[in-house]
Amino acid sequence: MHYYRYENTEVSCCYKYLMFSYNIIFWLAGAAFIAVGFWAWSEKGVLLDLTQVTRLHGFDPVWLVLAVGGITFILGFAGCVGALRENICLLKFFSGVIGFIFFLELTAAVLAVVFQSEVRVWINDFFLTNVKAYRDDIDLQNLIDSLQRTNHCCGAQDPKDWDMNVYFNCNGTNRSRERCGVPFSCCITDPADSVVNSQCGYDVRSKHKSEWNNFIYMKGCIAALEDWLPRNLYTVAIVFIVISLLQMVGIYLARTLISDIEKSKFNY
Repeated sequence: MHYYRYENTEVSCCYKYLMFSYNIIFWLAGAAFIAVGFWAWSEKGVLLDLTQVTRLHGFDPVWLVLAVGGITFILGFAGCVGALRENICLLKFFSGVIGFIFFLELTAAVLAVVFQSEVRVWINDFFLTNVKAYRDDIDLQNLIDSLQRTNHCCGAQDPKDWDMNVYFNCNGTNRSRERCGVPFSCCITDPADSVVNSQCGYDVRSKHKSEWNNFIYMKGCIAALEDWLPRNLYTVAIVFIVISLLQMVGIYLARTLISDIEKSKFNY
């Protein structure tokens, strides 16, 4: 009786420890993201009162941090343990999820190009929803302020969008000191100023509209983002290519290791 044997029945140590090294970085990064997310929640008192999570009407950036951290941690764990223990099930889970995420990224990119007008409307509605919730969450507030300051914009379409926020609207019944104003991040600032004037947006919209451009940015953030994308198209493309390559490298290492493990088991 003859038995077919492979010339090399050992699992490649090179692929095994490359796979481990590749994933330990993501495992640790995932743990760091989760830690930062829970730290942010503890600072806001969410961990002491979990009902705050359901009361927020806008987008809480901590959810995104925790989601990315959780997925990265689970995948890093599966890749590390799967490589060290030569566990085919964990390695297949790792490569399958990475492949699925890659497919979702491609699908999202294609849909964004095909349905540009619908995506623009969705982003506009999403931004306005968060304008309404601006004062509800400090992380959301910081995110909007950062977006407006970086892109020199104000509101989704224009500064009047801030009328949708209960603190900034010009309604006669509004008793807020910020009535008919805008957040400080809308203000045109002097680069020489080292101290941020958090009250620079007070009462700006109570002035005649022709005077607004002396104090605040007039461009909406949707238009600013549309202008930003063509200017940074190469950067966006490079980031997408690098992420795709990292994912393909992970899939390749996992599939190669699975193949080696199956060959070694077959010969035993």
